[in-house]
Amino acid sequence: MALTLTSLQQIAAFTFDAVIDVRAPSEFAEDHLPGAINLPVLDDAERAHVGTVYKQQSPFLARKIGAALVARNAAKHLEGPLADLPGGWRPLVYCWRGGQRSGSFASILSQVGWRVELVEGGYKSWRRLVVAELQDQPVRSPLVVLDGNTGSAKTELLGLLGDHGVQTIDLEALANHRGSLFGDMPGGQPAQKGFEGQLAVALATLDPARPVVVEAESSRVGNIVLPKQLWAAMCAAPRIRVAAPLEARADYLARAYADVTGDRDRLKAVVARLKPLHPAERIEAWLALAERDDFVGLARDLMAAHYDPRYEKHRARFAPEREAVIETADLAAATLDPVAARIADAVRALTTAR
Repeated sequence: MALTLTSLQQIAAFTFDAVIDVRAPSEFAEDHLPGAINLPVLDDAERAHVGTVYKQQSPFLARKIGAALVARNAAKHLEGPLADLPGGWRPLVYCWRGGQRSGSFASILSQVGWRVELVEGGYKSWRRLVVAELQDQPVRSPLVVLDGNTGSAKTELLGLLGDHGVQTIDLEALANHRGSLFGDMPGGQPAQKGFEGQLAVALATLDPARPVVVEAESSRVGNIVLPKQLWAAMCAAPRIRVAAPLEARADYLARAYADVTGDRDRLKAVVARLKPLHPAERIEAWLALAERDDFVGLARDLMAAHYDPRYEKHRARFAPEREAVIETADLAAATLDPVAARIADAVRALTTAR
């Protein structure tokens, strides 16, 4: 039985017991349907070998070799991760185009007695929906950008807005990067296509009757490029700027980036990457602050000499009359929820006025 993918909302509401991607691990790592697990019927080396035989020898021989490998790998999955599943288990299976790999595996699972469905068109049908959402569909909700200089606790405040009835999309969480030179996160960033798939589902499932807030970013978050349509919408959107004193922001950054400050070699290596942009004596002063664990002082100096001037230059491109400013003297944990409540009020005021 084949399932036709008609919308990203449909995919987000799947009720299958498992979504199984039978493609090779490298294909799965680049992108896959939300919540899918990888049970490859051909690994990367096997897939390459079958493809070589197909091109250089004959399609018949390639299919025969491939069938043997698929059967062997299917047996491993049946004796391994699928061994203890009950008779009522209901999986959805797909491969690249919904062809031989997924069809062969689904046939074996059906013979066991499970109610298996295939994705019509495979991964490519999912990717078409993602591209359509990101390139053809305007952002469904009124968009508001949460702005503020480095250290303004924007990401943490974004996470608190849901408690105040505001829709959000955390682009940095989707990109697994904090959007700055110091922003690397454990596990590294997803592939561009993987990020786009997560973002497309987040956009498709917005309530169009309510505004959505995203954090101010450049057109790239680490190595991830924001889709042009979303980036254009962010540039045109009204903004809410969190304004906090330099000292409060420095204290906040020293806490928020404890993973970086806890690894002195990593910290110094990142500071050294700023050498092309600043005089040697300034770099040496920053490295000295890192060496003596003065992380608040380092954060303060980095913001004053590097980040704040760049933020102000970037912000000058946006219309000030479409900006609300939320001032706070303190960014301690206990003060952030009240600040988030004020931001939520500003979001509603900005979007009601449009």
